[in-house]
Amino acid sequence: STTATSPKSKEDQVVNGHDENENNPFAEYMWMENEEDFDRQVEEELQEQEFLDRCFQEMLEEEDQDWFIPSRDLPQGMGQLQQQLNGLSIGDDHSSEDILSKSNLNPDAKEFVPGVKY
Repeated sequence: STTATSPKSKEDQVVNGHDENENNPFAEYMWMENEEDFDRQVEEELQEQEFLDRCFQEMLEEEDQDWFIPSRDLPQGMGQLQQQLNGLSIGDDHSSEDILSKSNLNPDAKEFVPGVKY
């Protein structure tokens, strides 16, 4: 009778949580080797983002200075005058018949169409 050697059980292959044939038992900790470089890279990215945010904010502030904002740029009296002008409307003192009688337009004229020569 032949005796077959049984393959090693899973428990025999794992020693201290690592496979026997694993080359470097510290492989899962190798990321720590470059931790300083990683930290430096992240810090540079954060500084770059902060710089871009400051530049963008300065650009918005400069743009605001270029815009004409009546409430900010006009003297106080001018703002009140502007409100008064906005409240004005054309008065209805003249009737429409009175306006038509003074008009020198031809009521029988053809309708104006741009680009058409008569």
